[in-house]
Amino acid sequence: MSTMFRKSALSVAGLLVAGGVVVGPAAAAAQAAPSRDGQLLNTRYERQPNFYYCGPAATRIALTAHGRELSQDEVAGKLGTTVAGTDSAEDTTRVLNEFAGEDKYRTTAIEASKADRAQIDQLRDDVRATVDDGRAVVANIIGTANDVDGRTHSYPGGHYVTVIGYGEGGDAVKIADPAFLGAEYYWVSTETLAHWIATRGYSH
Repeated sequence: MSTMFRKSALSVAGLLVAGGVVVGPAAAAAQAAPSRDGQLLNTRYERQPNFYYCGPAATRIALTAHGRELSQDEVAGKLGTTVAGTDSAEDTTRVLNEFAGEDKYRTTAIEASKADRAQIDQLRDDVRATVDDGRAVVANIIGTANDVDGRTHSYPGGHYVTVIGYGEGGDAVKIADPAFLGAEYYWVSTETLAHWIATRGYSH
């Protein structure tokens, strides 16, 4: 079985680490929004209510780009989410297609422990195409990443986030993070996101 299908609940440990690790004075800085050749979607943010609802929350944020306002409980039921989390990006793709339109979304895996150049470039192209089509990307991520303002976001137990836009010609992406933890929105480089997805996958 592919490593992409491992359980990806947002662990309590991930919440504590992500909530407590903020790097230097950049934490208080205004978000630096990449502005060159960018596109942002109109979505409605809602924080996940518990440690294992990141998948439903991220999927729900993505669906608001289509004008769908489902509850997180409704989305969780469709995803098959349990206290162990949401299995994989295959599930978020299935539910996004159910509500956004059949076959609009597909799943791409980054199965190695680190993304290669071709996978980074593919993610950039996929984000641009998906956002330009009026749809958000849902990414299943694990581990630690720094955003463009120097803040650290750490999810050692796995997590789901929603990509709601891009900038710098696709070299940066805007994240809606349902865990919140002091930053509901932030920008990361596309390369950073690709490595964050590594061993898992994304719906686009």
